[in-house]
Amino acid sequence: MSLGIKSQIGCCNSRGLRLCVSCLTLVVSGETPSHHLANTMSKIGINGFGRIGRLVLRAALLKGAEVVAVNDPFIALDYMVYMFKYDSTHGVFKGEVKAEGGALVVNGKKIAVFNEMKPENIPWGKAGAEYVVESTGVFTTIEKASAHFTGGAKKVIISAPSADAPMFVCGVNLEKYSKDMNVVSNASCTTNCLAPVAKVLHEKFEIVEGLMTTVHAATATQKTVDGPSSKDWRGGRGASQNIIPSSTGAAKAVGKVIPELNGKLTGMAFRVPTPDVSVVDLTVRLGKECSYDDIKAAMKTASEGPLKGVLGYTEDDVVSSDFLGDERSSIFDAKAGIQLSKTFAKIVSWYDNEFGYSNRVIDLVSHMQKVDGA
Repeated sequence: MSLGIKSQIGCCNSRGLRLCVSCLTLVVSGETPSHHLANTMSKIGINGFGRIGRLVLRAALLKGAEVVAVNDPFIALDYMVYMFKYDSTHGVFKGEVKAEGGALVVNGKKIAVFNEMKPENIPWGKAGAEYVVESTGVFTTIEKASAHFTGGAKKVIISAPSADAPMFVCGVNLEKYSKDMNVVSNASCTTNCLAPVAKVLHEKFEIVEGLMTTVHAATATQKTVDGPSSKDWRGGRGASQNIIPSSTGAAKAVGKVIPELNGKLTGMAFRVPTPDVSVVDLTVRLGKECSYDDIKAAMKTASEGPLKGVLGYTEDDVVSSDFLGDERSSIFDAKAGIQLSKTFAKIVSWYDNEFGYSNRVIDLVSHMQKVDGA
């Protein structure tokens, strides 16, 4: 070992840190570096290689989680390589990605590729995938998602809201997960942004009632130009040409992860012509009097403590593009919020609705595996 590294280790130990000798990075003593989690995590499969499916794979690589299989009936292997490597929003993948022997190879690790239309036909067991991320947006109920068990999956994580599956938001209600839950939902990206902020507000100042608006980036379900959309006429208008009012169940869903807020929040969305990063505007009536500085202090404390990595805090003059690629669920904007009275305030919080959410999917899988003893 070089004298430089020995000196660094000695310095680390004196500060409660240690040097990870495999990558020469500083980590807190007693904690496992994220890139070592693969040694303790069960293998993951991804169904649906769309926006979220591909970014879940990127997030898994960053966190050291092992993805062993991908299924998508509409994307051939060579096209998977192309779509994963090149991303107009998040940039070119910095690692190595190629097709080899019928598999997707990322950074030297082979990922089995299937092209099955029906979940029950996907051979997850053959690939060793036990925890399956259901990211097609189609199989979002317990009954539909349970079809994955036929092929060998042990648990299914739906990357969307679900009508009947238990819903979890990292930093808010993970403690309610138990081993007997086989199909769960990671809620929506907007619920993941709103819930941590609502949790802090309610615990400190008591939310009596509130209205949320999310100014949301365009998504793949929208139209590039005006087109037919019989169930949502406004939603059929050109995404790049309009600000489009839309419905969202994100605020009501907070009541599912924080039961005390059930029936106290509702909301709507405006779809805007940006490719990624959205912002939640939450207006609340509070039960306890406070100043806006009190709210800021509560958010800052939570962001540095129990919600670190989930909730962020900024006092900078930021705009949406500043949060592109941000791994956190919600970043409280201290300068953007306002207060009318000691019990009436507007809170603003940003989120990368693609990448932040995808990181929470992997975090939820990791938590489940720890509880399951996998």
